[in-house]
Amino acid sequence: MVAVLTGAALVAYTLLERDARPWRRLHWSLGLPLFLLVAAPWFIAVSVRNPDFAAFFFVHEHFTRFLTTVHQRVEPWWFFLPLLLLGVLPWLTPLIGACRRAWRDAAPVTPPFKPLKFLLIFAAVTLGFFSASGSKLAPYILPMLPPLAAITAVHVADQAAFIRGAARLGGAAIAFFGIGLLIYSARRNSYIPQEAIAWALAAASAGVVAVLITWRRQAAGARGAVLVTAAAAIFAWQCLLCEYAVIPPSRSARDLVAAARPSIRAQTTLFSVGQYRETVSPYLQRTLTLVGYEGELQFGLREEPGRQTVTPAEFVARWAASTDAVAFFEPRVWQSYQGRGLPGRVIAADSYTIAVSRL
Repeated sequence: MVAVLTGAALVAYTLLERDARPWRRLHWSLGLPLFLLVAAPWFIAVSVRNPDFAAFFFVHEHFTRFLTTVHQRVEPWWFFLPLLLLGVLPWLTPLIGACRRAWRDAAPVTPPFKPLKFLLIFAAVTLGFFSASGSKLAPYILPMLPPLAAITAVHVADQAAFIRGAARLGGAAIAFFGIGLLIYSARRNSYIPQEAIAWALAAASAGVVAVLITWRRQAAGARGAVLVTAAAAIFAWQCLLCEYAVIPPSRSARDLVAAARPSIRAQTTLFSVGQYRETVSPYLQRTLTLVGYEGELQFGLREEPGRQTVTPAEFVARWAASTDAVAFFEPRVWQSYQGRGLPGRVIAADSYTIAVSRL
């Protein structure tokens, strides 16, 4: 994928600059063998042991995922834009000027290559490429962030006063998002866990401390302002991620599993019906039998058919015959089974999963 993005960016650069000389400076004879030496052995070994892997990985996971909605990761074309704005904080303001400077990159005659402009084109190609994809996940645009950081650093390297101002603005933005996420959560939910409040206050405090330090310690200069703001941003983002994980509806199955655990013994048969919630199995330290669901597990399940799956009809029969079983249902699927008279007692529930015991 990196080769595709880099190659597309180089093609775009060549067309925009009307300059094909960068292609002649690529070290094909050394670079390509070195790339294959590093990357190929693992793929060859995996493909030898799993003959279907190559087709699955190179065709299904790249072309099919990009061109279709096979994995149901459907999002609007602008999905990555707000994520990008969040990803470049706290340096959004200088980034705007950096992009203008990179586009007008006036490289010396020798060498003629314009590195800042190429980095900007690479970032734009990455954003455009994944925005056109039929499958969208937030981490897809991560490759564009290092190039944007590089062109921003070049832009502000000799602007000490501007850096200090941007650092203060960044610190204020950190504090704003820490409290803003908490307020947004409070408006949507009647109850906010104390843990979420603590994480929000920690993030906001980091931003306030960054503003105060960069405001009062002018002698620290631009480098000090950058280091303080970067440290505050790293700490604050971790706090915000922790806050996001615990605010309702909780993304983790920790509390759900804790509530269901008293009804689960070593011999209890476990099902996952209509969904596969990734955090249930690790918290239970057990595998679950899938019912009516494949999703991104499709390749592994088809390699060993029937090992960890049953059909809905088989599930109903096994459930009726069992005296010790627990099933984790997708809520709408549970309503459907419940409407058809499936016996069971709800032992735990959250916004994503309903745990039902046969006892």
